[in-house]
Amino acid sequence: MAQEVSEFLSQNPRVAAWAEALRCDGETDKHWRYRREFLLRNAGDLAPTGDAASTDTEEAADAGSGTRSRQLQQLVSFSMAWANHVFLGCRYPQKVMDKILSMAEGIKVTDAPIHTTRDELVAKVKKRGISSSNG
Repeated sequence: MAQEVSEFLSQNPRVAAWAEALRCDGETDKHWRYRREFLLRNAGDLAPTGDAASTDTEEAADAGSGTRSRQLQQLVSFSMAWANHVFLGCRYPQKVMDKILSMAEGIKVTDAPIHTTRDELVAKVKKRGISSSNG
């Protein structure tokens, strides 16, 4: 899929520039590659079209739309939450987790780290019968 995304972006420079503007300072290439795919899959009409027929005036008016701005902020937030979950092991309320995981369906992250939650560690300790007290 990464090859398909790269090919799509090379054929759509306006979309590539739009996506690149959403990259965070300090975001690694690996994290950005997957988060960019998340953004592109879910952008819908938030991303600029590759159509040369659209005018700068139309685009400027559309970009100023409060609804569009809120939708873009929400998309960027969901993409960051998803990337934080995958690469850093962050957890969010179940409603958010359900949303970001459904938005990420089909994205294959091949080299994501494996995280162990606190609850999983506690369950292992209890299963082994190890006392957590020091006394």
